[in-house]
Amino acid sequence: MSPPRTIAFAGAGWIEAVHAIAAKQLGLTITHVASRDHDKAKEAAARAGAVACSYDALPAGADVVVVCSAPQCHADHALHAIRGGAGVVVEKPLCTTLADADALVEAERSGARIGYAENLAYAPIVQQLLGEIEKMDELQHIGVRTVQSRPTWGEFLTEAWGGGALFDLGVHPIAIATLAARSPVVSVCARLEGADDHPTDEHAEVELEFDRGLKATVVSSWRGGEVPEWSVQAASKTGVMRAELLPSLLLEHNGEEIPVAPATGSIPQLEQYGYVAQLEAFFVAFASGTRPLMDATFGRTVLDIVCAAYASARDDGAEVAVPFSGPRDRTPLQLWRG
Repeated sequence: MSPPRTIAFAGAGWIEAVHAIAAKQLGLTITHVASRDHDKAKEAAARAGAVACSYDALPAGADVVVVCSAPQCHADHALHAIRGGAGVVVEKPLCTTLADADALVEAERSGARIGYAENLAYAPIVQQLLGEIEKMDELQHIGVRTVQSRPTWGEFLTEAWGGGALFDLGVHPIAIATLAARSPVVSVCARLEGADDHPTDEHAEVELEFDRGLKATVVSSWRGGEVPEWSVQAASKTGVMRAELLPSLLLEHNGEEIPVAPATGSIPQLEQYGYVAQLEAFFVAFASGTRPLMDATFGRTVLDIVCAAYASARDDGAEVAVPFSGPRDRTPLQLWRG
């Protein structure tokens, strides 16, 4: 069997454009782009040198389908592509319910090739940060913040999306905290704040407790300014590692800056934030028959934590155990609103 070299997209939004540019940098051939809006599919396909098609037509012969449609469609679009013989890369968040996540994990266990698109796990600065954290004494605390302005495009502020700032943006800091801790989350306490003009959450403060007693604080918010502020901090008795991801890249240990390798591509952000390395890693894993670092199981773990956090916020920040034992057919937003 020849290595996978062709790729198609389920979804034609801005994240499809990002993945398409990364695919071009890797020399992959984009064959088809699907969208519920055929005009958007035609526009994205023309930009990528591909053919517009319907979701039902996928995988349309492509080796891999990147699922970057709305989260509530992820499971259906991924499973359809898998039945067509393709590997799939599913954008974050994995899906809107744990029941859908279970279906993807079951497919993965049955041999389906599934990658979970958590690009920051492949970002060079995050990889460098995690390597430095491994050298530290036993961690005492982890803090991760992703704070930016409210999105003004797409359907992020709708009930159909499944959740707000914590569900869509917060999966990044939760993933980083989990990778840094190198142990499973056992409980979650969370508080969420909404707004008067939409039904979703737009500010979240979450405390994660890991099985060794280590705790992490995650702040995910759409109440920031025009310039996003994303940062990670890990503290032990003898030192502090800190990374800034946005607005610019910075890595430091006890206040002293550590050099970060510069990007070499024509669009530095695609390398700096892991998009190129992520896609390359998925194609390598699919070709070799190995599980990628970020797979459906990891994506479900993150969603498990997210669902527990929304349930905690519903109960005024009460501690909720992980794995989450509540309803698996409800979205995070439904778990919060009751």
